[in-house]
Amino acid sequence: MAFEKACALGDVPTDEALGVTVGSYDVAIARHEDEVFAIQDLCSHAAVALSEGEVEDCTVECWLHGSRFDLRTGKPTGLPATEPVATFAVEIRGADVYVDTTTTLNGVTPS
Repeated sequence: MAFEKACALGDVPTDEALGVTVGSYDVAIARHEDEVFAIQDLCSHAAVALSEGEVEDCTVECWLHGSRFDLRTGKPTGLPATEPVATFAVEIRGADVYVDTTTTLNGVTPS
């Protein structure tokens, strides 16, 4: 695994997402309760940034058409999206968030 620093943990408010670039991918870093997730920052339905959507109940909502994606699995939990988005491994090191974009957790190839 090749973890790269994505952002400071303090930059990601609870139940919100932050768009960052890690390696060659746009990634949404989302915080729900005490967990931090990294998900591809691109809706599989409309190709817009998921980081601009709302985080609720361990999902992120696409602001354009309302598709929801599970932050743990990348699977859509609400239409119109039917295809999952990539999810990445996260490590918290001190006060920073590190993400590994070399391998996805769910086997989905990022676009």
